[in-house]
Amino acid sequence: MKVFGVVGLPASGKGEFSRIAASLGIPVVVMGDVIRNAVKEAGLPPTDANLGATANRLRAEHGMDAIAILCVDLLKKQDAPLVLVDGIRGDAEVRVFKEHFPGFRLVAIETSFEIRLERLRERKRSDDVGSAEGLKTRDEREKGWGLARALALADVRINNDGTLEEFTTKVTGFIRALEQEP
Repeated sequence: MKVFGVVGLPASGKGEFSRIAASLGIPVVVMGDVIRNAVKEAGLPPTDANLGATANRLRAEHGMDAIAILCVDLLKKQDAPLVLVDGIRGDAEVRVFKEHFPGFRLVAIETSFEIRLERLRERKRSDDVGSAEGLKTRDEREKGWGLARALALADVRINNDGTLEEFTTKVTGFIRALEQEP
């Protein structure tokens, strides 16, 4: 089994990347689901503040790679030749995946701040921020987890400043090429 991951700043298109992969039959393990489940188990609403605090707590208690370690077993349970892990937030997580899955590839989604802010305002998810200041704060929090270092470790970069159709074409092409690799 080959495992690849997607990394990007908030609202860069990681979720869309995962939806495209899933539509191509690729199983997707979402790291954020581990955090959302922890928030739900704590009886908290899934707000940005609660998700961020829970992610910080898990990392403080168990290390910066805590969420990745929780995902390793989920990934190993997948019965597919190619599996995607969505939501990588730091270089410690990248190291875990490279250690457990030889040949692990990391894809960085690059999107401008203005487009990411516009997307956040449009999608209105419970954990989304709606202001430029809120997005800057969230970016900084995630960079504090090693996101900037994870982005720097990417094997492939895909720009997502264009249309959904353009992004879908780029992602589909990348995945089809990855499927063909030995």
